[in-house]
Amino acid sequence: MMDRPSDGPGLTAALRVLWMLQALDLAGSQEIYAPHSIRVEGDVTLGGLFPVHARGVPGIPCGDIKKENGIHRLEAMMYALDQINGDEELLPNVTLGARILDTCSRDTYALEQSLTFVQALIQKDTSDVRCTNGEPPVFVKPEKVVGVVGASASSVSIMVANILRLFQLF
Repeated sequence: MMDRPSDGPGLTAALRVLWMLQALDLAGSQEIYAPHSIRVEGDVTLGGLFPVHARGVPGIPCGDIKKENGIHRLEAMMYALDQINGDEELLPNVTLGARILDTCSRDTYALEQSLTFVQALIQKDTSDVRCTNGEPPVFVKPEKVVGVVGASASSVSIMVANILRLFQLF
């Protein structure tokens, strides 16, 4: 019988990366308002913008997964969250969460994705909106992020920062 590898940090990290890759590929069907995203629950939520996928062909925003630069940055943020949340003395009784979005290595797509962070800050008047059965609609409101990590290119970071600054979200 073969020895099973220990469930140490290396195996946990490898499994998490595989899960993240699958989640990003399936995100379009899982989350209508934030395709190509990962959500980690927490008391305080940080945003992340990383080029997990390469630029897609015309008409398709995302291409192949970027195993080097994209995944490394995503995993670095996840690792930092794990380390901070695992230290009881660092942020006592507070858990950091995340909403990480894929920029698909396109500045315009990154800008579009970053609007997800703003949606939680906008109040929608739905008083006159009704479903076909007469009931008021149920909207899934994204969580409020307190800050954003990324993007990888300065030009994208500047564009995103200018939008987020309008909503006092840095």
